Amino acid sequence: MQKPKYKRVVLKISGEALAGKKEFGIDQNVINSIADQIKKVREYGIDVAIVVGGGNIWRGRNYPDMDRATADYMGMLATVINALALQDALEKRNIETRVQTAIEMKEIAEPYIRRRAIRHLEKGRVVIFAAGTGNPYFSTDTAAALRAAEIEADVILLAKKVDGVYDSDPMKNPNAQKFDSLDYIEILNKGLGVMDSTATSLCMDNKIPIIVFGINEEGNIVKAALGENIGTFVKGG
Repeated sequence: MQKPKYKRVVLKISGEALAGKKEFGIDQNVINSIADQIKKVREYGIDVAIVVGGGNIWRGRNYPDMDRATADYMGMLATVINALALQDALEKRNIETRVQTAIEMKEIAEPYIRRRAIRHLEKGRVVIFAAGTGNPYFSTDTAAALRAAEIEADVILLAKKVDGVYDSDPMKNPNAQKFDSLDYIEILNKGLGVMDSTATSLCMDNKIPIIVFGINEEGNIVKAALGENIGTFVKGG
């Protein structure tokens, strides 16, 4: 069996990725594929924590007349729906899973407690962090960076619809150039759409590398977790 490069990873999955080819909601085929791959990652003994977005259900920026804080809280609730769907798929594969939410809702999930999350990981459980940071004005990218720092993860696996970081939108520009590797400061200076600036700065300050890769290609989550050369690798200078 291949020796993995990382011991503990945070997998960040966007809500849009969970929608698959749909424009809204959850594509069960995508959820099943993610769960199958996470099972394989766990077979290598890698600790897996997951942060999910909610854009497949709610995007506050599409409602500019709504109070920003209210819209952000609604987005946090959307991430909980996604987390529960992913938990269900994982547990159907006999993978012990815990959902922890930054906003307390004890009937369906544990509250986020750092020590408890680390203990779950040490026991081989997958932990899904939902509801972002629990605060408006912060994205789920920032939540991924924050949780990665808190649980001392080795890397953030940033699963997107595109297969890496480009100098422009590859969906709109067929001549867009893909980066094999980047420094955090390059992302900030060039305004590249990897993570928002708060999340990128947090990763830079805590020296947490990021692997940006396409989620649509089967097996990419496993490859990224093992440290194979895929997508775009982001690190310090």
